[in-house]
Amino acid sequence: MKKVLFLTGTRADYGKIKSLMKQVAKSEVLELNIFVTGMHMLSKYGSTWKEIEKDGFKNTYHFINQSYNSTMDIALSNTVLGLSNYVHEHKPDLIVIHGDRLEALAGAIVGAFNNIKVAHIEGGEVSGTIDESIRHAITKFSHIHFVSNEEAKNRVVQLGEDQESIYVIGSPDMDIMVSDTLPDIEKVKERYEIPYDEYGILMYHPVTTQVEELSNNSKEIIDALIESNKNYVVIYPNNDSGSSIILKEYERIINNERFKVFPSMRFEYFLTLLKNSDFIIGNSSAGIRETGLYGIPSIDLGTRQKGRYSIEEEGNIVHVKEEKNQILNAIQQLNGIQYFPVNFGDGRSDEKFIEIIEKILGSNIDIQKTFRDVYYKV
Repeated sequence: MKKVLFLTGTRADYGKIKSLMKQVAKSEVLELNIFVTGMHMLSKYGSTWKEIEKDGFKNTYHFINQSYNSTMDIALSNTVLGLSNYVHEHKPDLIVIHGDRLEALAGAIVGAFNNIKVAHIEGGEVSGTIDESIRHAITKFSHIHFVSNEEAKNRVVQLGEDQESIYVIGSPDMDIMVSDTLPDIEKVKERYEIPYDEYGILMYHPVTTQVEELSNNSKEIIDALIESNKNYVVIYPNNDSGSSIILKEYERIINNERFKVFPSMRFEYFLTLLKNSDFIIGNSSAGIRETGLYGIPSIDLGTRQKGRYSIEEEGNIVHVKEEKNQILNAIQQLNGIQYFPVNFGDGRSDEKFIEIIEKILGSNIDIQKTFRDVYYKV
């Protein structure tokens, strides 16, 4: 049996890789192992490691890589140390990482430095913040690339990666988004005690390169939402530098009956909530990708997702700055928005993934990487 180690650090990346993990767990030739760290381990953000346990996954290892006031560089170094100790003990044959978080970068570094194959999910995408730099750095440490579309593949090629190492499988969260196993909206509202029939969703994360603007931006957003007189489901930001500034601003709405605030929400329940919402507002990638599939209006705030529009259709998106009047105008525009659903796969990413992984781990792959120029000829 070949050991496949998935690394997960947030509620978001777990939701996106869960379908892939299930396929590995069912495989007759692979053994699933999971390294759980990051936000999952913080009670402040809902101790979401419990959701992984509830889903029945075995061979999980929990590692606390940070405290509430840890900086990103310290969290990265802690993760490298903890994961390095783990892989020397358990000796995985493949490390699977997702996206652009610091935990994923740690996974790529540890794998590359220890001659362990690294598979990266959703490389080649753009966002416009430090996350984008992290994502591209992960690509350079990784040996196998599972990308969402041809545009992302082309960017990975630009980074000098061998085209034979790049596989277009779509976005794995599509597997869950289009499934018929999502809970119905009444079950979601009952579980989270949400009393609204009509509501928007707020998900706003720090932009680490613009922390000095975060206090004012957060205030402008909350001022606008209060003045809009609409109902909102609010989900905590990620724990990047500056998250405490956003959470401080959220204290103003904790006891407001038109706001329900949650540290986290189970991915399938969030998808149902999103699918039945009036709109989403903030700077989460969910406002670009998931809303596009469901045809939900989205108000994208600020610069965090800048650049993603080059690969996603923006027919359902209104982009504004974090300024009260601009936000209120955008909310008023939503009634007349012309939006359309977009697609990032066919809901079979997990099947494509497992077929490729079983084949790759059953053959010999040269761990030594070679830079391929875009004009490279065989």
